[in-house]
Amino acid sequence: MSVASQYQTDTAPLNMDLSERVVANTANHPWLESPSKKVFRKPLERESLESGRTTSIVRFAPGSYFPEHSHPLGEEIFVLEGVFSDENGDYPAGSYLRNPPNSRHSPFSKQGCTLFVKLDHFDADDSESVRIQTESAQWQPGQGNLKVLPLHSFKGEHTALVWWPAGEVFQPHIHMGGEEILVLSGEFADEQGVYPKGTWLRNPHQSRHHPFVEQETLILVKVGHL
Repeated sequence: MSVASQYQTDTAPLNMDLSERVVANTANHPWLESPSKKVFRKPLERESLESGRTTSIVRFAPGSYFPEHSHPLGEEIFVLEGVFSDENGDYPAGSYLRNPPNSRHSPFSKQGCTLFVKLDHFDADDSESVRIQTESAQWQPGQGNLKVLPLHSFKGEHTALVWWPAGEVFQPHIHMGGEEILVLSGEFADEQGVYPKGTWLRNPHQSRHHPFVEQETLILVKVGHL
């Protein structure tokens, strides 16, 4: 079943039926306050208000911070804008981070930043800490004219950046284990719609589509985790 994301401001679970397709244009969602001043969020999926499986767009205002906290089942971050920091380093736009289960940190941002964040969704055995600056990483050829930058793989889960040249059409395919996409630039499309920059899509296990683009497009893709 295909459903549009119903944006919620209460404490109820949000988009937690992983068998449903979700499309969310995050540009249209309001920023919600977090427990830390000057840190705001746009929840996309949420098990509960401050714990459990969560996917969000997060904005740190200049000079903001979040108190030290743990990640019971890991944290995955892609820095969309600005510079994100913690006690281990500074991570400019394009940085991809993975903090493994039971890790702790105290994040902050001196100049401000915007992040794509996934919490508490790791396999308990996925213990690798990852730090990749994608702006200087080596891309690989993909199917057709695509270019791929692998970011992480564990068991059947794979995360990558995928660059599409203008006019590229991909073959129809089925998502075994599902697929999740964040459109980073350009405009992604398939037979069900057109998805501008900032759109988050979640296609469930065994769903099928025929994607294409009309303009040069960059997407962050995760497969095999649903």
